[in-house]
Order: sequence, then C-alpha cells, then structure tokens
Amino acid sequence: MNKHLLTLTLSTAFFISSNTAFASDEHDHENDGHHEAHLHQTETEHDKHDHAENVIENIADQNSHGDDAHDEGGVALSTAQTNLANIEVQALTPRKMDYQVYAPGEIQANGYTNYLVSPRVESVVLTRHVMLGEHVEKGQALITLFSETVADAQAAYRVSQAEWQRVKLLGRKAVGDKRYVSARSEFEATKGKLAAFGLSKQAIKDLPKKKATVLGVYTLNASTSGAVLSDNFNQGQLVSAGTKLIEIADERELWVEARISSQKPLNLPAGTQALIKVAVGTFPAKVAQEAHIIDEKSRTRVIRLLVDNSAHQLHPGMFADVLFQFKTDNPVLAVTEEALMRSADGDWTVFIEHEAGKFEAQEIELGRSLGQWREITGLEANTRVVTKGAFFVASQIAKGGFDPHNH
Repeated sequence: MNKHLLTLTLSTAFFISSNTAFASDEHDHENDGHHEAHLHQTETEHDKHDHAENVIENIADQNSHGDDAHDEGGVALSTAQTNLANIEVQALTPRKMDYQVYAPGEIQANGYTNYLVSPRVESVVLTRHVMLGEHVEKGQALITLFSETVADAQAAYRVSQAEWQRVKLLGRKAVGDKRYVSARSEFEATKGKLAAFGLSKQAIKDLPKKKATVLGVYTLNASTSGAVLSDNFNQGQLVSAGTKLIEIADERELWVEARISSQKPLNLPAGTQALIKVAVGTFPAKVAQEAHIIDEKSRTRVIRLLVDNSAHQLHPGMFADVLFQFKTDNPVLAVTEEALMRSADGDWTVFIEHEAGKFEAQEIELGRSLGQWREITGLEANTRVVTKGAFFVASQIAKGGFDPHNH
C-alpha cells in the first residue's frame, strides 16, 4: 500500500476515533474519572499512529532495496527467473584445451608433382592419344604433332650422327683432333636440340634407323604417371610454343589451399595438423607452407596443406572445410564467446555466482582465441561463471530486476 495513502487512512481513523471519544466525554463530562480515561485513550491512539508511520517507513525502505540489484553491478534472480532464461552456471577449472580453427579451402593439384604438356616450337596437332580423366603411365604417348623446325633439327641430327659414326670408327689419330672434336660436338648439339623439343631418348635413338620416317612428326610422352586433368586442344590445331595442351597430375597427394583473414593472429607452422571435410568424408592433412604475401583481392593469408589421396576420393577443384587442430601446452581457464559481455566502460566481463541466484559482474582479461573458446585471466579456479544466458543477466542488472510474470 502507498505510504501516504496508508498514513492518511490511519489519520482519518484516528480523527473519527477522537471525535467519538470527545462526544462520549461531553455526554459524561460530570464524571472526572471518565475524562481522565479519555485523555489516556487519546495518548494511546497517538502512540499507535506514530508506530504505524514507523512501520510504513520500514516497509517502504525494504521495498526500495528489493527493487534494486543486491549489490552494485549485481542482481538476485529467483529459480523461476533462471529457469525461464535458461541460465547455466559452471565452475571453471584449468584444463588443457583441444580446439579447432575453421577456414574455407579448395582442393588443388600438387604443383610440385603435376606436369604440363606443351610444344616447345610452333606445331600442328596431328593425333591425341589420351582423353580427359584417363590415367596414364610414365612414358606413355600423349599427343603427336608436326613442326618444320623439328624437321630441320631431325635432318641435322641424322647428318651429324652419320659423321660422328665415321669419325669415331676411323679414330682420333687418323682424322686428327680438330675433326674428331667437331664431329662429336655437332652430334651432341643436334641430339640435345631434339631432346629440348620434347622427343624421347628412344625416339632420338631410333631416328637414324627409320629412314622412311616423315621428318617433322614427333610425339610428346608422359614424363610422370597421373590423371589427365585437362586437354584443351583440337586435332589439326596450330599451336604456338608453350601452349598448354595437357595437364597431368599425380593425385596420390594433393594440395589444399586454405584462406585465413589477414587480421586473425594464428600461428601455423609446417606440420600443424588439420582435418579436411568434403562431401565424401573427412581426411587428415598437415600444413606444408604459408604464403608470405596477402592476397590483394580477398585480403587473406594462403595456407597450403598436404592431404593423402591414395584412395582417389579427392579431386582438384573441390571445396573443403579446413579445421586446424590445436592443443594448449598448459591448463588454462576458458569460456565460450557467449559468456563474455562488455561493461559500461567497455571492459570485458563475465558474471559470477557467489551465492545461489545472486550474480555479479567481474572484469577479466582476454587471452588467446581457442576456436569456439576464449582464454581468460583474472579469475580463481573453481569460480562459478554464467556460461549461458549472460546477456539476460546483463539486461537485468541494467534495469534493476526482472519479474518473469511482467507484474
């Protein structure tokens, strides 16, 4: 009841009681004993009135304190309130953390084991020998081409090879040192030119034997085993030197390129373990290298990982979720990001429970980011911390209390 209303009610009652007493006194004014009794009753009513006012003031003071938080920066909540807000409290204990850090990634061919097949001189494509996706073995024929430059080199090789055979047969003493050295050098130079054009050792060796071979026709063979990742050419096409015709990749070990924000402090030395998640499953991987240049477009760091693909389930071009695996060396106190709140002055805080249902803000210092967790300092071990529902507690502290029934 309102303090002033209750005071007015008691005063009115006192006024009516006093009038009644005075009326009785006038009726019996001859009797001095009754008049003295009336004065004693009036003094008693005044005492009761004063006592009532004191009780009202005490109730008002208690209600005033009950409406506010139980302490500055804290609040008392009932069991109904904590249940309604799904507040969870846990005692924090130091522990070694196993945690993950996510980054988007893409499966790529291993640039250190794949091979690009291209002509070294301008050529015409005559015949393809392999198809897209086909697995090839080292030395297998891939594509046959024709080149006038190669024809001239083949002709020169035949001449130098024949000359060298004659000189070598006659011997150095018979022909002299100059002719001997010249013939040998010319032979080696023409042989080297054919090798530079991409002819295999066997093709060069067989060239003098096959007199009917059309000069200028040559075949490029696979320098490594692997799968054909691309074959962007047509038969009959004129291609210039260096044109990429076929890409072969050894898919037994692939690259995964993960991208991490340049603003994220994350130490990823070679050998750091990770998990690669794709549609077909999860695969272990490890960090191999880190680029020292920030990507100009995405402003991200590029982390390269190696993943075993001996089962051939992964293919270049697949998108992947990369989860870097970490462990702390020593036990730490850590909470989820949900438990952290900003105070009015901008400091990081958590809410601790000293007594059941009584919560108080406690400033802390943030440490390392541990995936979904955050290392904190400034609390003693086994402190009971609000791990879920911290936003609700903060809102109740801000407005000085909460009634789950909106009364």
